Amino acid sequence: MPPDVLASRHPWRPRLTPVALCLPLALGVLALALGHLLDGPGLWEGLAALFAPAAPIDATSSLVLHYAWWPRLAMALLAGGGLALAGVLMQQVLRNPLAAPTTLGVASGANLALMAASLMAPGLLGLGREWVALAGGGLAMGLVFALAWRRGLAPVVVVLGGLVVNLYFGALSMVLLLFHQEELKGLLIWGAGSLAQNGWQDVAFLAPRLAIGGLLAWLLLRPLAVLALDEAGARSLGVSLKHLRFAGLGLAVFLTGCVVSVVGIIGFIGLAAPNIVRLVGARRLGARLAWSTLLGALLLVATDLALQRVSGHLPTLIPTGATTAALGAPLLLWLIPRLRLTGETPPREARALGRRHPAPERLAGGLALALLGVGAVAVLAGQGPDGWQWASPGDWTLLQWRAPRALAAASCGVMLAIAGTLIQRLTANPMASPEVLGISGGSAIALMGAIFLLPAPGNLTLVAAGTLGALASLAVLVGLNRGSGFQPERLLLTGVAITALFEAVKGVVLAGGDPRGQQVIAWLSGSTYYVDPTSALVVATLSLLLALVAAPLARWLDILPLGGATATALGLPLARSRLVLLLMVALLTAGATLVVGPLSFVGLLAPHMARLMGFTRARAHLAGAALTGALLMVLADGLGRQLLFPEEIPAGLVASLLGGAYFMWGLRRL
Repeated sequence: MPPDVLASRHPWRPRLTPVALCLPLALGVLALALGHLLDGPGLWEGLAALFAPAAPIDATSSLVLHYAWWPRLAMALLAGGGLALAGVLMQQVLRNPLAAPTTLGVASGANLALMAASLMAPGLLGLGREWVALAGGGLAMGLVFALAWRRGLAPVVVVLGGLVVNLYFGALSMVLLLFHQEELKGLLIWGAGSLAQNGWQDVAFLAPRLAIGGLLAWLLLRPLAVLALDEAGARSLGVSLKHLRFAGLGLAVFLTGCVVSVVGIIGFIGLAAPNIVRLVGARRLGARLAWSTLLGALLLVATDLALQRVSGHLPTLIPTGATTAALGAPLLLWLIPRLRLTGETPPREARALGRRHPAPERLAGGLALALLGVGAVAVLAGQGPDGWQWASPGDWTLLQWRAPRALAAASCGVMLAIAGTLIQRLTANPMASPEVLGISGGSAIALMGAIFLLPAPGNLTLVAAGTLGALASLAVLVGLNRGSGFQPERLLLTGVAITALFEAVKGVVLAGGDPRGQQVIAWLSGSTYYVDPTSALVVATLSLLLALVAAPLARWLDILPLGGATATALGLPLARSRLVLLLMVALLTAGATLVVGPLSFVGLLAPHMARLMGFTRARAHLAGAALTGALLMVLADGLGRQLLFPEEIPAGLVASLLGGAYFMWGLRRL
């Protein structure tokens, strides 16, 4: 076995076998299917409807079974088996138990390519949807490889590369969705992973392609088994590792592209099935290929059948793909502590990327002047019917729309930047931020829950809900990573899981057809469009108060990166200081997420830029990061309003595209 595999804390012998696992699941699937048939036209009539609808033609239940239910069952079997097979191939080639179509960004890349082709080049779809999806998935995999190549495709770096590619392609998909809501409205449900069918044509499309993929995987079985050896051992057998990896990953991307082109993104089946099969004792590659394919098919069918049973009692449509993602996120959280990483090292303080500035106060003053200048341009200058125009400072009719947006963007940039600085210094992790660690995602889940479950929630209620969601995410982070000493890589992987759960909840919300979904889409993208003067003043006051509260904590931030023992010896109340800092991070994240959405990356970008400019001591770092964050968000809001005038790109999306590119650059240095 390769060293980078799942490892329990204590050795144990598996009590289950693949047969003992799959047989009860298969019986459960059979019971659910028979129950559906018995509730409908009856067992024999239902079985007969598989081959042809019953006569007379007005036998509605028979028509539904033949053209919808049976094709959906067959599609679930095919999609689950195909994704599980792709997951085994990825894990074998990369020697990484966390590799899967969703965690490596392949599914989101295929989804983005299909959306873009549907809008801009529909003729490409005539050549074959699977080839368009293959191109998108291949691009995503290429980006992940480029990010992780310098680290020898280390498992954690590969998964983190998949995280940022997922987020980046998700931001691009959101841009397309915002500008083409009517054209892409039907893709919301499909993109969240819908197995709904209206005939056998999709089954006929997918089945032969997956059969060819399965045959090729079987032919590659013996060469791929060599990848379990180390590099030297494989070369001694005369195996070309480069070509073998290319073949294995190319086949996995092809299988994923075929499935995504038909049913959208189905989350975590490709991660769950191979790992469960391995944990119950299937060690040889051939056994894992066969049993994982079967288990993936059964898992997806069981989930879909159970969802169909309860869907009639739910107020909204829940796509199957979002359901599997919601179930897979806890699985990923369970797997992370059992991942054995080679060369684990305790966290170290993030060294400044630039030298300490001799006069940080003067530098902060320059940033403040730059912020005022950019803010003035963003408020006074803009495009109109007659081109670029300058508004008069006394033209309140126009300024009442622009000024609150700029003020809210700056305030949110301050809060996210301070939160990012606190979490980076607290964990001594240069890649930490509220967005990357899932804190923003947890806050967003709670906010969406409040919007949809509470009658007319006010701003105070939403801030309280967002804070509780952020605190819950922080509790998960602390609980899962305390034993490893808050190792940076494990913290980031926990953020992957929480972000995946957020994506699942978002998929359910957007696919439900609720009118509030349009407002949620605008909010998730980070738009300041709905900010009025009162809201802007509230956000600005909140950011100012929290910034003033954070300023006296600078001494703690200077001492904590030295380590727990040193901090205690210097008289620092370790537990209380960490709790206060985490509470501050939660409040700052909730306040900013409420306005600009969960994925702006300002919390990652601003602290790093402040370090580059020379803000090294904690107090100066907080001030520099706050000014930089405000400047970034005001600039993003102004650019978003003007770049594609009269269309508008939300500030959060502009910031996430800039910050995501920076994350990719920073990941190569991790």
